[in-house]
Amino acid sequence: MTHRWRWTLALALLAAAVAGAAWWSLPGRDGPPPGVAVANGRIEATEVQVATKLPGRIDEILVDEGDSVQAGQVVARMDTQELEARLHEAQAQVTRHREARKAAEALVDQRDSQCAYAQSEHRRIRQLMARSHTSEDALDRARADAEAAEAACRAARAQRLEAEAGIEAARAAVERIEAELADAALHAPRGGRVLFRLAEPGEGLAAGGRLLTLVDLDDVYMIVYLPTARVGKIPVGAEARLLLDALPDRPVKARVSFVADEAQFTPKHVETREERQKLMFRVKVRALENPQGLLKPGMPGLAYIRQSDAETWPPEP
Repeated sequence: MTHRWRWTLALALLAAAVAGAAWWSLPGRDGPPPGVAVANGRIEATEVQVATKLPGRIDEILVDEGDSVQAGQVVARMDTQELEARLHEAQAQVTRHREARKAAEALVDQRDSQCAYAQSEHRRIRQLMARSHTSEDALDRARADAEAAEAACRAARAQRLEAEAGIEAARAAVERIEAELADAALHAPRGGRVLFRLAEPGEGLAAGGRLLTLVDLDDVYMIVYLPTARVGKIPVGAEARLLLDALPDRPVKARVSFVADEAQFTPKHVETREERQKLMFRVKVRALENPQGLLKPGMPGLAYIRQSDAETWPPEP
């Protein structure tokens, strides 16, 4: 390749790069290329609330606004003094019912022995009565004693069952309180960054009271609105790019993750008055990356969506 041809090729490549940069950096002036839909919106991110399951007083909060947290990390603890007292009481109930079962088992053994003796005595008196060696009154007393002993046996067994049921109820109470103690340690439901601290140690919260708001900067997206003529050509999974006002030279790779089934009016902050008169479809464009966490909720920008895989994606700077 001659020196002249090398310069020609270099100039051609430079021109293509400049054209791509101009397309990304000046979209409003030049307009999107054919086969690419463009709409404006703001970056959003998945937010989750860390809330207490049970009412109580906050003992400590272990993170501050702006801190990064991992999924499952303990971020706060509720005061557990009352729960611990209830746990000790429930454990004492388990012990009490166990002792009651021991006493009931001993009583069952005693009643079984008495019942066996009464029945044996009843059989002996009945045999004597058959040979006319005793009276009817003696037989009636022996029968009554046997029936009373059998009733006492049934009562003792019922008392043992009651003690066993008491043990199970007390164990269930212990397990419930232990679960409440576990819930007193509040865990981050997913990884992210602390966006807001909504309460402070010492404050009392009702059940469901929120302590922290977390934002997952690995799950960012942009909601845009497109007219029917555009959205009908965009499948879920379509390739896209997000170009933010704060990062005009750094398009972010994205994909369409949702296309609404029904049209609606666009929000006032998205389009002009004339555009709001039209029915539009809501489209969610999810970023495939968030380098260094640069994409933050609220950042405005543009979403470029390729309408068909057959279309050629424009060059990037």
